[in-house]
Amino acid sequence: MSDRFFVDGPLDLGDVTLTGPEAHHLTAVRRFAVGDIVTLFNGDGREHRARVVEIGKKSVALQVTGVESPNRELGFSLHVASALPKGDRGDFLIEKLTELGVTDFTPLETQRGIVKASEAKADKLRRAVIEASKQCGRNFLMLVHSPARWLDWCRAQSGRRLIAHPGDPEAQARDSAGASLALRALPSFDASDRVTIAVGPEGGFSEQELQAARAAGWEMLALGPRILRVETAAVAAAAVLGLTRKP
Repeated sequence: MSDRFFVDGPLDLGDVTLTGPEAHHLTAVRRFAVGDIVTLFNGDGREHRARVVEIGKKSVALQVTGVESPNRELGFSLHVASALPKGDRGDFLIEKLTELGVTDFTPLETQRGIVKASEAKADKLRRAVIEASKQCGRNFLMLVHSPARWLDWCRAQSGRRLIAHPGDPEAQARDSAGASLALRALPSFDASDRVTIAVGPEGGFSEQELQAARAAGWEMLALGPRILRVETAAVAAAAVLGLTRKP
């Protein structure tokens, strides 16, 4: 289990007070004691080595003794936009995208979507990003954007834009071997690149939505011959794209 705790505020050398759920987690769940060493982060890219100084009923006083900036990011912008899956599969999706280094996530409102992409749901996903970042060691938080309507949103994006859609004739023609040939054929990306991949709902994007994407310059992307769940498709695409960083 990680010894990392999130601070929603500025961090630097010196004294800091941890309150709320993070203080409870440190004391009641992890049972750290005075003198123990933990790691604090606030999403600015740095991590702070801190010693527990005092434990109160609802707060923990710590002293930051060191600051580091380890590089654990992809090295280019990778934005995943997806309809939300049902139940706790949405949390699983966010957890894995965070672990894979995805920089941005946009919940999509689509014509066939089952789960409503509300701002309340986006707030829940932002909390899931923090928990996943604590576990995987990321010091930049994946940014969860406000929900967006696909037909409007797809026209406003720029950079390399890929849309995963099962059974798309154009994509399957490039993928006749039944593997993700379209993914493997992509070039390596560097810090100047912005790559966006979109995944539709369980019923897939509608023909109107696909036509809007094609008209806006999106490329159809094959993920293989099988029908993947929303979270599987998004995680699989992010995993492969994350390996395309230039050395």
